[in-house]
Amino acid sequence: MKTQRVGKSGNTERESSSVRSQMSPLLFLVGIFFLNFISRIVLSPLLPTVEKDLKIGHEEAGSFFFMISFGYCIMLLGSSFVSSRLNHRKTIILSTIALGGALLFVGLNHQLWMVRLGLFTLGLAAGLYLPSGIATLTELVNPRDWGKAISIHELAPNLSFVVAPLIAEMLLRWFSWQGIFTLFGIFSILTGILFSLFGRGGKFCGESLNVSTLRLILKEPSFWIMMVLFSLGIGGTFGMFAMFPLYLVSEKGMDQTWANTLVGLSRISPVGVAILSGWATDRLGPKQALKVIFLANGIAVMLLGAASGSWIILLIFLQPMLASSFFPPGFAALSRIGGPKFKNIAVSLTMPVGFLLGGGAIPTMIGIIGETRSFSMGFIILGGILLGGAILVRYLKFAKD
Repeated sequence: MKTQRVGKSGNTERESSSVRSQMSPLLFLVGIFFLNFISRIVLSPLLPTVEKDLKIGHEEAGSFFFMISFGYCIMLLGSSFVSSRLNHRKTIILSTIALGGALLFVGLNHQLWMVRLGLFTLGLAAGLYLPSGIATLTELVNPRDWGKAISIHELAPNLSFVVAPLIAEMLLRWFSWQGIFTLFGIFSILTGILFSLFGRGGKFCGESLNVSTLRLILKEPSFWIMMVLFSLGIGGTFGMFAMFPLYLVSEKGMDQTWANTLVGLSRISPVGVAILSGWATDRLGPKQALKVIFLANGIAVMLLGAASGSWIILLIFLQPMLASSFFPPGFAALSRIGGPKFKNIAVSLTMPVGFLLGGGAIPTMIGIIGETRSFSMGFIILGGILLGGAILVRYLKFAKD
C-alpha cells in the first residue's frame, strides 16, 4: 500500500520513496534482465576455448553472435503479439524458462550446426523479455519515478559486461564452456519458476503494433538514420565486447585469463560515464553530443587497431567509456523522431535492427576480416565506419526542427 504525506501547502502527496517501496519486485526484474543479458554475452570470453573445442576459425566464431542477434531481432519485433495474447507476467516467465531451455540445448550439443541452432533459439527466447519487463516495471512504480526505476533496471547490462568475463574465467576452472551454458540454463529455468511463484506485476496484456502509425514512421528519413546510428552505437559497445577477448588472445598473444580480466575491468567505468553523457546531452543537445561521441569513439577504435604495447591497455579502458556514452543522446534523439506518438514504435523497431547489425553483423565482419587479414584491420575499418556516423548525424531532423 502506498503511503502518503501532507505537504506544507496542505496538499496530499505520495511519498517520494515509492521506488524503495517496490524495490523487491524491481530487483527481481533486474535479476531476470541480468541473466537474460549475460546469457547472450558470456560466449564472448569463452570464444578462444570454443574455437579450440569445435575446431573453427574466427569467421565462424564471430557468426555465433549474428545467430543470437538474429533470433533476438525477430522476437523483439514479434514480442508485442505474444504479450497481447498472454500477459506481460506470463511472457516474462515464458522468456526466462525458454532461455534456460536454449542454454541447455547449447550445453548438451557438440555439432556445430546444433550449437548455431541453439544460439538462434537463445536469441529468440531472450527477445521476449525486454518489452514486457519495461511494461511491468513502469506498472510497479509512479510515473514520476520511472526514470529512477529504469536506471536501476539498466544496471543489469552494465554489470553483465563487467561480470561476464570474470565469471567465465572462474567457471572455466571447474567446467567446460558447454558446462557453463548448462549451468546458466539451470539457473534461468529456476528463476522463471521462482518468478511465477513470487514475482509481482505484469498481469495485463500488451498492445500489438499499430499498422497505420507504423506506415507513418517508416516515411520519416530521420527514423532510418537513427536505425543506422543505433546499429553503429551497439556495434561500438556490444560488437567490440564480443570480439575483444579473442583479439587479445589470438592476435596480441595475451593469456586468456589476463585478457578476460582486462575486458571485465574496462566495463566498470562506463556505468558512471553514461550518467555524464546524459548531463552532456542536456547541455549540448542530442545531435551535438552524438557528433562528438561518434568522432571520439571512431578515432579510439581505429587507434586500438593500430596500437601496440601499453597503448592497447589504455585504449581497452578508454574505448568502452566512449562507446557507452552513445545511449543517452541516442535515446533522446530517437524519442524526438516524428513526435511523441511515435516514441514507443520507434524504439521497438530500432532496437531489433540495431542488435541484428551492431551485435550480429559487426562481430561477424570483424571475425571475417580477422580470418582473412587481421583483427587490427577489422577495428580500423570499423573505426572509419563510426566516423561516418558523425557525418550522418548532421541530417537528423527532429519533430520540433
